[in-house]
Amino acid sequence: MRKSQLNIVRTPRPRSRRHVEPRFRGHKPGDPAEQPSTRTRRGGLAPPFAVSSLNHPSLRRFKPISLSRNDVKSSAGIWHGGPARILTAFGVSWLVHCQTSARTKQGNSLSTDRIAAPTTSHHTNSHCTIAATATALPEYTITRDDVKYYMGRVFDIPERKLEAMMTIVDNAQVHKRHAIFPIEYTVEPRALEKTNKEYIEHAIKLGREAAEKCLQRAGLRADEVDLIITVSCTGFMIPSLDAHLINLMGFRSNVRRMPFTELGCAAGAMALGRAADYLKAHPGGNVLIIAVELPSLTFQRKDISQANLISSILFGDGAAAVLVSGNHARGPKILVSETYTFPDSLGAMGFDLRDAGFHILLAKDVPEMIGAKIRGLVDGFLERHGRKRDDIKGWILHPGGARLLGNVEIELGLTKCQTQPSWDILGNVGNLSSATILFILQEWLEKRPLRPGDYALAAAFGPGFSAEFLLLQWT
Repeated sequence: MRKSQLNIVRTPRPRSRRHVEPRFRGHKPGDPAEQPSTRTRRGGLAPPFAVSSLNHPSLRRFKPISLSRNDVKSSAGIWHGGPARILTAFGVSWLVHCQTSARTKQGNSLSTDRIAAPTTSHHTNSHCTIAATATALPEYTITRDDVKYYMGRVFDIPERKLEAMMTIVDNAQVHKRHAIFPIEYTVEPRALEKTNKEYIEHAIKLGREAAEKCLQRAGLRADEVDLIITVSCTGFMIPSLDAHLINLMGFRSNVRRMPFTELGCAAGAMALGRAADYLKAHPGGNVLIIAVELPSLTFQRKDISQANLISSILFGDGAAAVLVSGNHARGPKILVSETYTFPDSLGAMGFDLRDAGFHILLAKDVPEMIGAKIRGLVDGFLERHGRKRDDIKGWILHPGGARLLGNVEIELGLTKCQTQPSWDILGNVGNLSSATILFILQEWLEKRPLRPGDYALAAAFGPGFSAEFLLLQWT
């Protein structure tokens, strides 16, 4: 039987013959696992390990991954004929080659000089976490009774249609919403130039409030944020919101910026997914998401379409912020996200920009369109990531409206108790477009926290027509 010897070699090696002992956290110089005894042909030192030393404390944090001959060829550029493994710890990977006593044709011992250098580890367990959330609401409110009072006075609609709208108001499950202006001013027609100036002013105000609260909760300063994702679809501003906040809040000049403007109600969930994607490429960073929506500025007094009437019942103003961290902060982990765009669904939802401002587009069959697909979409998403519906303990669902949320519950076999945070947000602040899913996320974190290890699914829907899914795990 051939004697074997396990060498761990890191390249590039120093060309001098002086050796600096490798250090492992918690171990002192002179540790048996760190003693060099063999020199490589180029003068570098290759500390030998007995096979039994794989159980040494200095290697307990390493995770071994078996490699085939082809894996080592492609990774290290060589193959010496023995088995190989990768040991990963502290963000660094080593190729470990079990060198046998076999000889080359020239009679020289096989060397490990050219084994691949350490590389940054992208271990699949290194997921970012939702470290903090915060919300901000404007001071004025619109109640269900206000809607009933103004509906017939503001809109020029027949009596029969008005009665039907009153029934919709009662069934909408929206008891109260917030607005940046009193309802008397909100319903008055204004030019697009005027409403957009109001949008810029109040988007900055609410966005800053939510962002400052979120950073305070996370225990971070603005200059510790590496990427700002701003989300909004109810107004237009260039430079975007993030540029204004950089100057006002003290973010670094080299902070990265990613404004989302056309994703509607799905954008809050998509921002969480893109934050996780960024932190996979930039581990150890921090991403601040700020969603600000002011749908009251899109109110159209002269538009008596069903979509506009429904939107005047459902939507409210507000802002939310989320800090997503790659620094192992406490909070739910974002495991994975996916997007699904429904074929031939461009007209399902959106805005039509006219001289008078934003006019909402909302197909009446959207709840049925989502209901017909949601079960297959959710089951497929979970199956692709090794889970099933029974594994999910938290359902963080954008409600859209009462009919949509009800259809989703039926198709997924959920009870109202399982989706209560979505109903509570819909009832107390209405549909906040992109910010809604972040409000619901905070509701779960503060009032319905899951146990460590439990899984949650977040889902939101928006123009495209698209659905965004995220799989979370509580820690």
